[in-house]
Amino acid sequence: MQHIQLEALQASAARRHTHSYEWRRQQLLRLKETLLRHEAAIYTALYSDLKKNREEAWITEIGFVISEINYALKHLKRWMQPRRVGTNLLNFPSRSYLQPEPLGVVLIIGPWNYPLQLVLAPLVGALAAGNCAVLKPSEYAAATAAVLEQIVKDAFDPAEVALVQGDGAVVIPQMMEAFRFDHVFYTGSTAVGTLVYGLAAKKLVPVTLELGGKSPCIIEPDAALEVAARRIAVTKFSNAGQMCVAPDYLLVHQQVLEPFLAHLKKSIQDFYAADGVRNYHFGKVINEQQFGRLLQYLEEGEIWAGGNYDAATLHLAPTLLGKVRPNARVMQDEIFGPVLPILTWNTKEEALRIIEQNKNPLALYVFTENSETANWWMHNVAFGGGCINNCSWHLTNHRLPFGGRGNSGIGAYHGAFSFNTFSHLKGIMKTPTWFDPALKYPPFKGKLNLFKKVLR
Repeated sequence: MQHIQLEALQASAARRHTHSYEWRRQQLLRLKETLLRHEAAIYTALYSDLKKNREEAWITEIGFVISEINYALKHLKRWMQPRRVGTNLLNFPSRSYLQPEPLGVVLIIGPWNYPLQLVLAPLVGALAAGNCAVLKPSEYAAATAAVLEQIVKDAFDPAEVALVQGDGAVVIPQMMEAFRFDHVFYTGSTAVGTLVYGLAAKKLVPVTLELGGKSPCIIEPDAALEVAARRIAVTKFSNAGQMCVAPDYLLVHQQVLEPFLAHLKKSIQDFYAADGVRNYHFGKVINEQQFGRLLQYLEEGEIWAGGNYDAATLHLAPTLLGKVRPNARVMQDEIFGPVLPILTWNTKEEALRIIEQNKNPLALYVFTENSETANWWMHNVAFGGGCINNCSWHLTNHRLPFGGRGNSGIGAYHGAFSFNTFSHLKGIMKTPTWFDPALKYPPFKGKLNLFKKVLR
């Protein structure tokens, strides 16, 4: 059945009707309308899977996708236009341009932490670029996956956009071995991303890998400590810490540890109340396997705040973990939960050595009031993207590419970067016939010096 479905998608892409502006525009409008029509069902599903409240669900899931759609609709005509580029002297008087072209049939594999957004946001780019798509949502967020399936059925022709359910470890290899996709877009862990990359390489399929990593957050002595504490707390503990760009650990200068810690504890208290594990604003861990992994981290340091949990409801309070050894497991794994290790440093070299243990983080965050200090960190750490005096919010800016490097990913998306990811830029040169100098043709003897002047 899946094979027949994939062949139908391939046939649709071959018809090239998806290349038109009107087709792309209609797909985006239908997605937006259907998404809003299922808003109530999405809230229910996200609460079931992750205990997300409606406000968080709107900002990080539904509204995020709507914003991507609106931005694509606004700029789509311009993105589709040929892009003039210069032409070298050797080819005078030719003119050159880049022509965006759809890739064909793309596979989008989503994770469980933002189970709606991280499937549909890439789909916006794929549709804007004129592609057919297969979506594979995470089976670990089953309620949201079921709503996604209904949205796709209501919004799209199944021969143009299809959704496949099932165990990803089985379904994804089956599809990728039976069918050659024109692009694979994967969001998830580095370990699984490596497997997806290997499957794609067998058929020379290009990939975008949006992976994770340990994103450090650096607190300099001159940081605005109260503001830093609030901005760190709201992003680290959003979605119960299950966010790829959440600060994974803090590197706090020894001089300001005590006052900063006081502000951070107060922010957690203000945001999530004393009984944070049951507060409206705080979600749950996705499943028992992840919950058990997180509890093991609590044994690797001194609990400075939180630490209480309810295994029956998979709730773990926002937890600050101090006196953590740099080589502890909690400093090797991507935490992906409401546990925040805090390490101290006195020299930048000392902090850099800790960061270098997990190279190429997906994000880097620095809090300082000194621009030179901020720029020093920006230039001395290789990372995907990040913020100065903020955390995580860079991913909401359509004009910034979102993606990692090295172990944290390959490629980027959001806004125009999504359109480019799912397009092939044809390089085309148009040469007039009225100018056809003999020096371009054999015999070439005696023309070497002229060639050296022209080709430079």
